[in-house]
Amino acid sequence: MVLRLPIVIAIVEVLPRFVLQNRPHQNTKMKPYHIGMYGGKFLPFHKGHAYCVETAARECDIVYVILFFGGYDEDRILLEHPEDWLSVEARKEQLYRICRASDHLARIVPVLIDISDLRLPDGTDDWEAETPLVRKVLGNKLDAVYSSEESYGAYFAKAYPEALHRLVDIHRIRYPISGTIIRNMTAKEEREAWTI
Repeated sequence: MVLRLPIVIAIVEVLPRFVLQNRPHQNTKMKPYHIGMYGGKFLPFHKGHAYCVETAARECDIVYVILFFGGYDEDRILLEHPEDWLSVEARKEQLYRICRASDHLARIVPVLIDISDLRLPDGTDDWEAETPLVRKVLGNKLDAVYSSEESYGAYFAKAYPEALHRLVDIHRIRYPISGTIIRNMTAKEEREAWTI
């Protein structure tokens, strides 16, 4: 049985009622942050991503997990790796699973943002054009932005100045994996051991 959760689609419609429909989370201790965000292309979602969502859920009351799809990087990767398990539909299912796995810790809100029309003149992804779409969902009430990439710090400081850039497992010690490594795995069993 495939579990379906309501999903927020920033371009078309915002469904904040999902926040109220989640199972009540069991962690009632004061958390350091109220609202957190974790976003990416997630090609594919893997255990390192799940750990970042879980970390955010332990530290925030509400966590928005944003799947950006349709961008230049995705197009380039899918040309090289056209496998079904990297499709938008497959990643939506992975998004549902990853959100459901941590929703006992916090209110987890899955979000889809289509960035296919947000390109720079050279064709690459325009992150600055993505920011208003994220703000449409989150507003200006963001306490922490989660990632495992120090290089995102300058962008996050500009896009979300009110929020802390919360780095999680930046040296990939807990989960020594990346989407690139998974996409290059030839054995299905090995790939499935790392993906969500």
